[in-house]
Amino acid sequence: MIEEDGFVVSTESGFAWIETQRQSACGACVARAGCGAGVLAGILGRRRTLVKALDPLGACAGEHVTVGLEERALVAGSLAVYLLPLIALILGAGIVAAVSPERDLAAAAGGGAGLIASFCWLKWFANRVNADPRFQPIVLRRLRGLPIVNLPVEALSRPGVCE
Repeated sequence: MIEEDGFVVSTESGFAWIETQRQSACGACVARAGCGAGVLAGILGRRRTLVKALDPLGACAGEHVTVGLEERALVAGSLAVYLLPLIALILGAGIVAAVSPERDLAAAAGGGAGLIASFCWLKWFANRVNADPRFQPIVLRRLRGLPIVNLPVEALSRPGVCE
């Protein structure tokens, strides 16, 4: 399970909106000064991300919590988003170029068709896994003794938010 700490911004019927701060593993790496990923992480900085997570604990706005995501969900999603379009592009270009007399133009068209087909499949895949709890982050635990963050007054006084 991959875990990340964050603060609950708001809650809604079994879900919590968690604000996390994106972190890079580069801080612990000895090669960070000479690595392109380390330079990129330094340029992009530490951005905040809003995540909708399943909330079986009933967390309240302002609470510091730990959110988890199964490794296989991350791997499956990453493969679907990054690898599938690349494979579809290459296969589409290769197959069409192999059977067409005008190879360059056909390869470009076949690659584009493969890429578009992979995006259509990704849309279907995203809709399917969106409702699957195995692919969603979940609030694992409350972290006690930590300060409540400065949230907008609207978030803390919204109906349905803990008091």
